[in-house]
Amino acid sequence: MSLARLLKKAPPRPFLLVLSAPSGGGKTTACGLLLKRLPWLSRCVTATTRPPRPGERHGRDYWFLNEAEFRARVAEGGFFEYAQVHGHYYGTPAREVREALRKGRSLVLVLDVQGGAAVKGRHPDSVLVFLAPPSMAELRRRLLRRGTDAPADLRRRLREASRECEAGLGYDYLIINDELDETVEALAQVCQAARLRLVH
Repeated sequence: MSLARLLKKAPPRPFLLVLSAPSGGGKTTACGLLLKRLPWLSRCVTATTRPPRPGERHGRDYWFLNEAEFRARVAEGGFFEYAQVHGHYYGTPAREVREALRKGRSLVLVLDVQGGAAVKGRHPDSVLVFLAPPSMAELRRRLLRRGTDAPADLRRRLREASRECEAGLGYDYLIINDELDETVEALAQVCQAARLRLVH
């Protein structure tokens, strides 16, 4: 059988990539660079009830909803998964996930570990990648540099980070996000491998 015929029988498969990290762990930055590198990969824009941070735009970074709007979408079955994190709700629009997979498009979902577990439960072929900070001291430095958290919120995020890192050990892949270029290279390799998996 020729290579061309073989590829027709086993074309690249669409998949869901879940990218998780503690707050300040660099998942949004790494995701943005990954998308520039792999044009066949798209990001699913998730919904949240938290207020926008400076520079964030509705429909580009998140769908920013109030709690009543979010709960209405939950009642309609509008989310592939949703969870409450740091006092706010986050959810992945179900229609966007279904449409992308139906059209053969792979999606990256930037989620917390609760969301990652939910996606894996609903879609076992999903690929889960956890970005861990080099150390908790470095994570604290990154959060301070971001400058968006009050002292009490910062302490809470650092406490949660320990729990999230422990949960991340159950992911398919663990990447230490120390050097950004190396992190994006490792992510790209994971995506290329996932795209070429065969179904048996």
